[in-house]
Amino acid sequence: MAKQRIGVIMHGVTGRMGTNQHLVRSILAIREQGGVALSDGGRVVPDPILVGRNADKVRHLAEAHGIQRWTTDLDAALADPDDPVFFDSGTTEARADVLKRALAAGKHVYCEKPVAGTLEQALEVAGIARRSGLKHGVVQDKLFLPGLIKLRRLRDAGFFGRILSVRGEFGYWVFDGNEEPAQRPSWNYRKKDGGGIILDMLSHWRYVLDRTVAPVRSVSCVGANHVPKRWDEHGRPYDADAEDAAYAHFQLEGGIVATINSSWCTRVRRDDLVTFQVDGTHGSAVAGLHGCLSQSRADTPRPVWNPDVPQPLDFFSQWQEVPDDTVYDNAFKVQWERFLRHVAEDAPWEHGLLEGAKGVQLSEAGLRSWAERRWIDLPELEA
Repeated sequence: MAKQRIGVIMHGVTGRMGTNQHLVRSILAIREQGGVALSDGGRVVPDPILVGRNADKVRHLAEAHGIQRWTTDLDAALADPDDPVFFDSGTTEARADVLKRALAAGKHVYCEKPVAGTLEQALEVAGIARRSGLKHGVVQDKLFLPGLIKLRRLRDAGFFGRILSVRGEFGYWVFDGNEEPAQRPSWNYRKKDGGGIILDMLSHWRYVLDRTVAPVRSVSCVGANHVPKRWDEHGRPYDADAEDAAYAHFQLEGGIVATINSSWCTRVRRDDLVTFQVDGTHGSAVAGLHGCLSQSRADTPRPVWNPDVPQPLDFFSQWQEVPDDTVYDNAFKVQWERFLRHVAEDAPWEHGLLEGAKGVQLSEAGLRSWAERRWIDLPELEA
């Protein structure tokens, strides 16, 4: 079986997400399995080179995982014709610039989201990528999670009948860093560093709703800065001036109404850190990251409102687990495999930079809605 090497420039992967999900659980895992299978029976094997500004961090990461190639010179890495793929997991504020540099160097590009700090930048980069003829993509990992795959299959099978509404709950308590260390980096809570949960999470909810339920047509959003003082990684207090919670309503195609609450200031009492409930005329389902529970019209209970007695029904027991019909791999790894196949043999791919721009569009509209206290419509985008 022939193996084809493909060089991958991995920029900005020293952070938790870049290291764990993209490097270790995706690229290195793909290497360990012998690459990605191609339609002709061959395999494409990624060969990473790590790139970052901090030499000590990049060297340490490379040594920890037996990676021979690393550098702090991005221009030199982009100039090497033996590495045709560029991946960025660096800061949002710098992403548009590094993507344009990579495209100018003739690289196929793949990146984390948001794809840019503004919609104008996102559309500019998407347009450059489209005109270049190079392959391009954005991470939309939640689409490859077992729970959402099951939810999408229920929709496609007509289980819900006419979909009426969606209710999403995301978040958990992020400690302020004073008495307990914070679980998220401090930049998430500073406006000047590109922080804020609206820019971070509404870009996710765009592709989740578009692909799993129906396209988003408008948004009404209120943000909140619930914890305005936090402590950074060095124990120093700082003003957390970026919003740490967002309460958003969406109007979807077909008259579907969606509500998603996103918060780093809430304590979890649900099945997972994120859950989505879809209600329809014929049935409902609730999906988390991995599991999905359903309740058909025939199995729907008939509760009666009576505040004078304890609730006699156990509502949680009345739902059925949607069974696993396959073995699910890491969501980031699955999308990496598809992108590498897209580059190697032009396999189908639906997650280009214009899809990433849609996420930025929704985030900007959410911020504008909050500022202007009104609904914002989302026009169709073209790169």
